[in-house]
Amino acid sequence: MPDLPPLSMPFNPAGIELDRRQGLSRQLYQALRLRVLDGRLASGTRLPASRDLASALGISRNSVVRAYDQLYAEGFIEGRVGDGTYVAQLAQASTPGKKLSTNSSTGLSTGLPTALSTNWLDLPVNPSSKVIHSGGFSRIEKHHLPRPPSGPPRAFRVGVPAFDLFPFEVWAKLNAAFWRKPDLQQLCYGDPAGDARLRGMIAAYLRSSRGMQCTAEQIVITSGAQQGISLCAQLLVEPGDGVAIENPGYRAAGHAFAVAGAKLHGVAVDGDGIDCSAMAQLSDCRVAYVTPSHQYPTGVVMSLARRLELLAWAEHVGGWIVEDDYDGEYRYTGAPLAPLAALDRQGRVLYVGTFGKVAFPALRLGYLVLPPALVDAFAQRRAVDVRHSEVSTQAVMAEFMAAGHFQRHIRRMRRAALSRRNCLLDGWPTAIAGIGQLPAVSAGLHLTVAVDSIEREQQLIAQAADVDVEINGLSSYWLPDSTTVEQQRAGLVLGFAAVPEAAIKAALSRLRRAWSS
Repeated sequence: MPDLPPLSMPFNPAGIELDRRQGLSRQLYQALRLRVLDGRLASGTRLPASRDLASALGISRNSVVRAYDQLYAEGFIEGRVGDGTYVAQLAQASTPGKKLSTNSSTGLSTGLPTALSTNWLDLPVNPSSKVIHSGGFSRIEKHHLPRPPSGPPRAFRVGVPAFDLFPFEVWAKLNAAFWRKPDLQQLCYGDPAGDARLRGMIAAYLRSSRGMQCTAEQIVITSGAQQGISLCAQLLVEPGDGVAIENPGYRAAGHAFAVAGAKLHGVAVDGDGIDCSAMAQLSDCRVAYVTPSHQYPTGVVMSLARRLELLAWAEHVGGWIVEDDYDGEYRYTGAPLAPLAALDRQGRVLYVGTFGKVAFPALRLGYLVLPPALVDAFAQRRAVDVRHSEVSTQAVMAEFMAAGHFQRHIRRMRRAALSRRNCLLDGWPTAIAGIGQLPAVSAGLHLTVAVDSIEREQQLIAQAADVDVEINGLSSYWLPDSTTVEQQRAGLVLGFAAVPEAAIKAALSRLRRAWSS
């Protein structure tokens, strides 16, 4: 019996509604494409001639031709010489328990969906870790970052500087000047270590403000401090290696090391910083992550004696210290303290810096200052992930620094943070049950106050949220397997730089009422 030609139903344009205020050809393309994907236009269906469809829809023939051209290009329709335009033969996926038919399509639409779908809700849901059996998936299930708070900054969001004071007009002018006549060389693939001029400006800034004897060649530009920490984890740690991290501490750093396969050792923090004597007992540990200028989240400033002890530990074990100086510019009594990297004489410190706490977090611009022997490896490893940094942000920041705007802005931000700190300290509610005394705050953009139990901590945070005040619980900064008594992990972590003084006073007034009721 001879094969019969496929049957096709006549095309019906009913339901295609086009908004004449928007691009007609694009709308028509999307409407036809969707009908192919959801089965309303089955394989083999003959489409009307462009002139006929244009007349039926009341649009120009050119709009139809452009829509057809795009569908042709993407393989949704095909032309048959002397016969017109048809929906292409699209592969059908087999479903469990069904035998895949080898018969040719009849061209008759059943109204049922084809194998293709535009609705993710229609797809089977299988957690990736169940589908792909991999240690990497398993680790990321346990070690990932929570979603950041939504909306504009409010009291007392942690990790946010006073970017309402950032000179956006100056930045916009510098950005416009760059793009008005960019150097064509800068538009090519660049150095994975980052823009040479920016690296030079950072080195000069660190030499003058932080006492670090570094050169531009030791610097690798990163997409914020987190990428710098992640690079350290990728290159310094083998799966199963121990890594010492402050406990409580910056959980995002711990996640970076854990995802790289490290075994995290939470080391206690006292009034002088991380406990180096406890680190000396860790036989499998050759990497330590610390925040010495302003410990995150307790606010402790590491003493000079403890800094020297930590450097001696690294030299003794042949290890590495990852120093995260995330908000070192904010020192309210005296000059900023010399970082570990400025005291290092053995090339054991990897210094992580960021512009996010001086400018704004969304800038995503940070840097690593590395021992010379590590620079090439870090640049090469970064290139595998992102090739090189986005060019205009680096160029504009270099010019921002060269023209003196950066240094002036730091002074402005330090004064603002100090004023906002004082506003918080002066207006803090007193005699609230379960809350300890406010600490002295000599550095940084946040403070931590003790609470007598986890239950009371959570209650206070919930009451604050009810009056639109954002507070973090200290208990969330501890490792899950911490040996410290649970009730001693409670506290409130408050950022004081995110909003102006008036907003701080208003938030404190609401807190006072909420916590006193």
